[in-house]
Amino acid sequence: MNQQSFSNEPVAVGDLPDFSRLELNPVSARYRPYNLLTGCLFMVVVSVVAVVGVGLIFSWFQALWVGIVASLATAAAIAHAWLEPAYRGWAVRERDLVERHGVVWRREVVLPIARIQHVEAASGPVERWFGLMRLQCFTAGGATADLVFHGLSADTALRIRSHLMDSIDVEPGNPAHD
Repeated sequence: MNQQSFSNEPVAVGDLPDFSRLELNPVSARYRPYNLLTGCLFMVVVSVVAVVGVGLIFSWFQALWVGIVASLATAAAIAHAWLEPAYRGWAVRERDLVERHGVVWRREVVLPIARIQHVEAASGPVERWFGLMRLQCFTAGGATADLVFHGLSADTALRIRSHLMDSIDVEPGNPAHD
């Protein structure tokens, strides 16, 4: 029986790379107008349904208050849609992908390329109208994407997908190819 030696030595925090110096790529300039349009459309539909629903069920005076609250919520959604692209970034490195997003709650995802099993470049009709795509990376055991790059130009998304598919094919130890 071949026994391998096991090692799990501590790593000094000072020896770790400075992740804050990682320069992320910004999303496409077309992502902000896309974000504003989809956010506004969603909020207008929700607001109209809420105001009309409250007006029909209760009273139009109460619907007025719902309309005021809905207007404030719509203004907040527009502000968020405007700010959000500035807080979204991505990077493709030799061995991993990095995605950072969030205006209020920030999230950073690092996904090793060796863990990726398949990659999808997808777009809905409004994204296509703006020339945008999102790149979805999946690992084993999940029905949803583990990492999504939003707001990429179609050309960039397809180039990254091609690079990742080439990397997955040659990555030693990738469970998708063992």
